[in-house]
Amino acid sequence: MARRTKQEALETREAILDAAAQVFFDKGVAKAGLEEIAELAGVTRGAVYWHFKNKVDLFEALHDTLHEPFMEVILHDLENDHPQPLKQLEDLCANVLVELSGNAKKQRTLSIFFFKCDYSGEMAQVLKKQEAQQIKSRMLFDRYFERAKAKGHVNPMFAPQCLSIGLWCYLTGIVQEFLRYPGQIDLHRQAPHLVQQFFCGLNIR
Repeated sequence: MARRTKQEALETREAILDAAAQVFFDKGVAKAGLEEIAELAGVTRGAVYWHFKNKVDLFEALHDTLHEPFMEVILHDLENDHPQPLKQLEDLCANVLVELSGNAKKQRTLSIFFFKCDYSGEMAQVLKKQEAQQIKSRMLFDRYFERAKAKGHVNPMFAPQCLSIGLWCYLTGIVQEFLRYPGQIDLHRQAPHLVQQFFCGLNIR
């Protein structure tokens, strides 16, 4: 019985997160209310508060649904001591973009963070948390470039940290343009080529 109750609680939490994503996307975070989120999720307002302290807490939890799996993918990939770390990172980035191209739920959630939220007032603290998470993710990119440098695959003049920043900005730009103007980029088909161009442009192969 306890196991079933725990499973039901997890399902309720997931339903609330899904509903929040839809309401945030449709109305923007500032205009979204917990009441309508609860209604869409098919739960009471009290159930929402049982799982989340407030709208900010709910928004942060929604962000974690993207950040935590992304970190897991990279950490798992880094367990492989690949003979070509640059190619390994290139393939990882391309696969992430291709997966995004077919994941409407993830596209909607990312659109909320990029376009549907004003990070002022009480949301300013959320931006700081997202910044910390971004730095943590980006530092994992450093490890690929450090491995490549150790193998002599990277020009000694290039700093791994700068390469990571450049790659992160490049990927973020692609994702934002894809979400803003989806008809302009065929991410499923073009992602591998776009990522390849970044690495070729570094002239470090």
